[in-house]
Amino acid sequence: MPIEPNSNLQHWQHEHAFGQDQKRRGELRTIIVIVITTSMMIVEITTGLIFGSMALLADGLHMASHAIALAINAFAYIYARRHAHDIRYSFGTGKVNALAGFAGAVLLAIFAMAMVWGSIERLIYPIEIAYNQAIMVAVLGLIINGTSVFILGHDEDHDHDHHGHHHHHDHNLRAAYLHVLADALTSLLAIVALFVAKFIGLVWMDPLMGIVGAILVSRWSLGLLHTTSAVLLDNQGPAQLEAKIIQCIEDDDNRVVDLHLWSIGPKIYSVIISVLACDPQSPEYYKELIPSNLGLVHLTVEVNEWIEEDYGN
Repeated sequence: MPIEPNSNLQHWQHEHAFGQDQKRRGELRTIIVIVITTSMMIVEITTGLIFGSMALLADGLHMASHAIALAINAFAYIYARRHAHDIRYSFGTGKVNALAGFAGAVLLAIFAMAMVWGSIERLIYPIEIAYNQAIMVAVLGLIINGTSVFILGHDEDHDHDHHGHHHHHDHNLRAAYLHVLADALTSLLAIVALFVAKFIGLVWMDPLMGIVGAILVSRWSLGLLHTTSAVLLDNQGPAQLEAKIIQCIEDDDNRVVDLHLWSIGPKIYSVIISVLACDPQSPEYYKELIPSNLGLVHLTVEVNEWIEEDYGN
């Protein structure tokens, strides 16, 4: 019997938003940090211009660069949410999160390279430092960035497994967090270096700490590039999750002969499973064998019958 053009097919159809139309916790936290960073940027630039302080002006412009980076993270949250139902995105807008995280990692790498360049230049061509003013700016930066780290880091704590390994599903939040953490680290190292230079006379400590900070930021950047690129390139999903899916389906009469598992957003996955069965069941039967709490929001099951005379030895 043919399927009529006006038949109701809703039972077999579903949306592809997968929860991306909901506000994520990281969105509000990122916006709060943007407001703090931008406010401090305006105060520092204004104060620097009024009192002729190059240290305040330079730090204000530095904060402006990170405000722009954080704005990219906030834009990604808003864009993903507003376009979650756009049919042009076959698997929803979840990967916008990873794309923003990748962009943030690239900006972090650029920031690290700029730190190295500036530090080497200071080692070769040292300049006179106004220590009291520079320490004041560094302490102020540490307070502001430390507050931002606390705000964004709250959700970071939830992305650890029981063995202490990081599983940063919200790559966009991770990028924002690393930006403010890099700033806080820079401020802390600057305070140490400035005190050593002022009271001991080791003026080369300031650029040396800049290089140390750049190395740490580079490591964070490379780690974020690795995890986000894996999502963007559809790397096979977690081995533990793959094993769990196979365990749920396989028995004496059913074998999983092919499985494709990949991330389509923060903590959500799509999977295509090919099952070889002695007594084939409907695809829905195999889907129901898989627990609903594994984050598998898009399941496709292909079933083939095992015929011994065709496939046997």
